[in-house]
Amino acid sequence: MSRAFVNEDAGADRPDLPELPLSPHPNHVTPRGLAALEARLRDRLADLAALRAREERLDKLPEAAAERDIRWLEARLASAILVEPAGLGLAEVAFGLRVRVSDEAGRESWYEITGEDEADAALGRIAPHSPLARALLGARPGDEVTWRRPLGDMVLEVLEIRHP
Repeated sequence: MSRAFVNEDAGADRPDLPELPLSPHPNHVTPRGLAALEARLRDRLADLAALRAREERLDKLPEAAAERDIRWLEARLASAILVEPAGLGLAEVAFGLRVRVSDEAGRESWYEITGEDEADAALGRIAPHSPLARALLGARPGDEVTWRRPLGDMVLEVLEIRHP
């Protein structure tokens, strides 16, 4: 028999997918970030149930991917450290707070320091271990901080701190 017609993977229970990497950083989350992780887990559990209910289940890859995603989400939820920003003071920049800054050209921007999983540059949400967040954490209104960037350092003035 020709090797072209031999299924090398015959009997394989499920495809071997690499695990999704878990961050080495503490998993601080805001209430919004925690709710988003829980919603993602519910969605993937529903996806997996639908995949398992398929009549044709020869392709196990989608099920394996869903199972892997569920393991990752469960690990992120198990390691979540909830920080409630509403209880934080506004004297200095901290996790979960919004900060308005002005750059050297006078352009103003808002940033919110959030958990890794909810960081989104387009929305001004930055992870606490990012260079910008590290520069801002602990700063007070009126302080100038240096944001170390690959394109060169940028000095920012902290103008205002708010709850999200």
